[in-house]
Amino acid sequence: MIEFQRIILAHYHEIGLKGHNRSVFETRLLKNLEALLTGFPVVTIHRISGRICVFLREGTDWDTAVAASEVIGRVPGVARVSCGFKCERDLDEMIQTALAALSEAGDFSTFKVAARRNHTDFATNSMEMNQIIGGALSEACPDKGVRMKNPDVTVGVEVVQNASYVYARSVPGVGGLPVGSSGKVVCLLSSGIDSPVATWKMARRGAVCIGVHFSGRPQTSDASEYLVDDIARVLERTGCIARVYTVPFGDYQREIALTVPPELRVIMYRRLMFKVAEALARIEHAGALVTGESLGQVASQTLDNIRATDQAVDCPVFRPLIGTDKLEIIGEAQRAGTFEISSQDAPDCCTLFMPRSPETHAKLPVVLEAESALPLEKWIDEIIDNVEVRDYACSAYKPKKLRRRRDAEIPAQ
Repeated sequence: MIEFQRIILAHYHEIGLKGHNRSVFETRLLKNLEALLTGFPVVTIHRISGRICVFLREGTDWDTAVAASEVIGRVPGVARVSCGFKCERDLDEMIQTALAALSEAGDFSTFKVAARRNHTDFATNSMEMNQIIGGALSEACPDKGVRMKNPDVTVGVEVVQNASYVYARSVPGVGGLPVGSSGKVVCLLSSGIDSPVATWKMARRGAVCIGVHFSGRPQTSDASEYLVDDIARVLERTGCIARVYTVPFGDYQREIALTVPPELRVIMYRRLMFKVAEALARIEHAGALVTGESLGQVASQTLDNIRATDQAVDCPVFRPLIGTDKLEIIGEAQRAGTFEISSQDAPDCCTLFMPRSPETHAKLPVVLEAESALPLEKWIDEIIDNVEVRDYACSAYKPKKLRRRRDAEIPAQ
């Protein structure tokens, strides 16, 4: 049998609906794939007729191709990913290529051919290709049936300007838009289940995500910071996170707990977190904050408390999970690959100095009066000056230089 070059086709849906700026989204997806596939034997990656095509090195085996396709399928912007071969625009060669692709499709009983001619300079139209290639496959595989609706395997044949691409293994991707096509957001990121999912969902909408983790340190251990790093490394595999700022927050929570009425502690914690996150968003030139809140899930997530928290900042606050329940969020966490890490217990700021009966319907005038006793501006300056930074691989992100007060105090050499 003739050896054909292995290729992987990244199909997209939402990008294909764009207008004159469609090429910008395609180029962003191509660059993201280039960065994430550096460990695989990739020769080149090209845009071809509404697809991104990854060309693999000659001699690449099936397992390596499948592994690369699994990475591609988890990259935001990819709706479907197909493993196959490149061949000439010749019907006999297409048939041989289709047989090669079908031989790697695993166990199946029924199949169909779905041919697509992208250029009319190829004489045989799509319907005729379906009949010719489908007939040849039926003769070569007499024990397999042809089924036009819901077959076990669909053999895709795409004829473009200079070549043909044939595949039989095709699996869904995560869809959405490529990271870097929708601006930048700052995500409040804990080691729990919800906020990593909110971050992942924003990345799938094309946003570059910057995490801010509020650690209970030094009042608690730093265990949550290690879990957040593990979560970030999972998201990093598909370019879904760029940087994480870690804020040692325990001492500030302690001061709040000693100063404000117990029932308002949670609101005060959240308002200070939002103010710090907004300050970091200004440094990063980010357009919004993101939280993992779901309406009514805990005391701080009632409508009144959300309103009281949002008033602390001027920038928009996005809540991708606001209308989802816990089971739905767990399902998304499993899909994102963060659930097992988030299921581990670790002390963090969310459980530190918690009151027995937190306020569930905070009144803004009462909140503002209690908050007036806190030196918030001084605290925010201190926090920004002592924040810790860790960067992750994200091709759409150019790291920002974090200017600290102590840097300004060092005289030029």
